[in-house]
This record gives sequence, structure tokens and C-alpha cells, in this order.
Amino acid sequence: MKITDIIKSAQRTAFSFEVLPPIKGNGTAALFNTIDRLREFNPSYINITTHRSEYVYRELGGGLVQRQRVRRRPGTIAIAASLQNKYDIPVVPHIVCSGNNREDLEYMLLDLQFLGISDLLVLRGDKAREDASFKATDDGPVHATELIEQINRFNEGFFADGTPIKVPGVPFSYGVACYPEKHEEAANMESDLEVLVNKVKMGADYAVTQLFYDNAKYFRFVERVREAGIQVPIIPGIKPLSKLSQLQMVPKTFHCDLPDALYRELVKCKTDDEVRQVGIEWAVAQCRELIQHGVPSLHFYTISAVDSICAIAGQIY
Repeated sequence: MKITDIIKSAQRTAFSFEVLPPIKGNGTAALFNTIDRLREFNPSYINITTHRSEYVYRELGGGLVQRQRVRRRPGTIAIAASLQNKYDIPVVPHIVCSGNNREDLEYMLLDLQFLGISDLLVLRGDKAREDASFKATDDGPVHATELIEQINRFNEGFFADGTPIKVPGVPFSYGVACYPEKHEEAANMESDLEVLVNKVKMGADYAVTQLFYDNAKYFRFVERVREAGIQVPIIPGIKPLSKLSQLQMVPKTFHCDLPDALYRELVKCKTDDEVRQVGIEWAVAQCRELIQHGVPSLHFYTISAVDSICAIAGQIY
């Protein structure tokens, strides 16, 4: 069953959340604990992020330095399979251009088919830390639309090099990202909207927003999407603030505004606990308004926010 079918069949506003694969060598205990805590709210599905490898520099002595590429959070596909098996909850692994070539991506698709996982979230992904702007891997897709093209061809029964797949499996369905306050690299809202329209025309079933704190911007964004003729679900992404450091970090990292009413409450806070409480109260009000407007689902970003999400979900579900 596609994610859109799951959302449509839900008797109330669907609940989903995103988790990170554990850092290499850390085991899965913390990840499973997060899911155990959030499972009581009957999640419709769970997203599993993926992270590209990064360069690190190791001193070899004698003034020599070796550059090595490492991946701190391996195992997106393995974690997806583990969660689906352990919890019997649909999983949606992220598939990204970033750090992958077309052959890498092809083998990911094959592995997912073997595992019976057919729902994806298709993203360009972040640039490498050492790069000033996004750079594709050699023979890798530059944009999410190029990755969508590869997935569509795979669904049609062809590998990236044009070779026919002898025994095609279940076709993949997929969602994509969207930005109520514009992607940081987009020239303007109009060009950013054109990208989303193109993704949907190519086959995206739904879109999940970047986190935001001003519902008016989400509502206006959805209006613009509908005016452009796009009718797929636009799922709001929610991340409650939980630390003092996030007052500067979140707007800078995610290129989103803090509404003045929220900011005025946050600047009164002296501790992380105070920020966390303000973040919970704001997110509860935000979610209730979104539900009243009939959003298809609420999607929560869990990084540094599991306690807050439990508190929020406990009040709205």
C-alpha cells in the first residue's frame, strides 16, 4: 500500500516521524528506544534518513596528511529492513543524489526490492561539508529530478545503462521535499514552485515540507501549489524547538523564519528546559491549527526532540 493510500485510509490525521540511522559502531538501542516511545501514537509510517560520506584528514606523521572518506551513519537500507521486520510499520528510506553515482543508486533500488520495501523519499541531499556548493559524484545525478528519472526507468524495467531488467519487481512509489519558505538555492518562490510541479508531473505521489513555524506560510504555499494545478498531499514537517542554541542555529541551517510571537517567548528563556516547554506549547498550537485545516498528515523531525514530540503527540493524538 502506498503512503498516500495509508494516509487516505487513516481515521484521523496521520502521524509519522523521521529517524536517523545510528552513528557507526553505536548499535541500535537508542534508535529502537525512540521508536518504542513513539509507537504508542500509532505511526502510519517511519522515514529513515541517509547521510553521505565526508572527507576527514588524518595526520600520518612527518608532516604528511591523508584524506579519507568516511560515512558516519551507514545502514539506511538495513535499518529500514530491521524496523519493518521488528515493528511491522511501513518504512520510507531516503534515497539521495548526494554522494552516490547511478550504479550505487541502482543497487540500493535492487536491495530494497529484495526486501519488499517500495516506498521512497527522493531527495537531492546536502552538499559535502568541504564544498561551497553541491557537487554531484562522478556519474551521479545532480538534481532530484534526475534521480526520479532513474527510478522511473527502473520502474519501467530498465537499468541505468538501458539494459532490460529480466524480472522487474514491484514498482517504487515516492514522495519528494518542498519548501514553504523557498529552498535556499532557489532564485525565488516561483522558480522553486516550478521544481515541485515538475517533480509531481514526473510521478511524485506527495511532498513533505521543510520544517516551519509559521502556519500562514504553509497555508499560502499550499494555495500556490493548488493554483499551479498540483493536487498531491502536502505534508507539513514539524520540529519543536528544544535548546537555547536553536534560536540561531535553526533559522540559519533550515532557512526558516521564527514568527515574532514565538521569538519573543524564546528570548525570555534562560535554560534549555524553558525553551523546550515553549517549543512544545507552540508546536501543539501549530498542529491543532493544521489539523483544523484538514492537513493529510503531520510529519515530525525527531533529532534532539523525542521528548518534546512525545509530549506534543500526547496532547493531539
